[in-house]
Amino acid sequence: MRKTLAIAALAGSMAVTGLALSPVAAQAATATTAATTSTGTSWGKFFSSDRKAYTFGKTWKSGHVVHTKWYGVDKVGGKKGWVWFEFYQNGSWHKFNRSFDGKVVGSWSGKGIKKVYTFTCWAGKFDNCGRKYRIY
Repeated sequence: MRKTLAIAALAGSMAVTGLALSPVAAQAATATTAATTSTGTSWGKFFSSDRKAYTFGKTWKSGHVVHTKWYGVDKVGGKKGWVWFEFYQNGSWHKFNRSFDGKVVGSWSGKGIKKVYTFTCWAGKFDNCGRKYRIY
């Protein structure tokens, strides 16, 4: 019971800040960039809400593995930009983030991934976050 109430409270607070917890709400609130092909889909520029940082990249599937290569851009020095990835893999949702300062390139991959969403923040992991986009 306490766990359910805590999840409901967290979902309410995240809804106020513009972050959706449920995949149905996330899909309804986001725009699909393009259909994924075997050659991959380029995505971005996805800006933070204050437009001080942005990310772009490419996502593709090779065999059973989904690959993502991303580029983060903001002004060197000072506060960092953050890229978040949320993905549906093997029946559950997972998320992680990476920080960047200046121009940074990163990549990641995983087996069994069905959906991937991304968004960009600036000045903190949860600050000035932009819209969430489906990239795969």
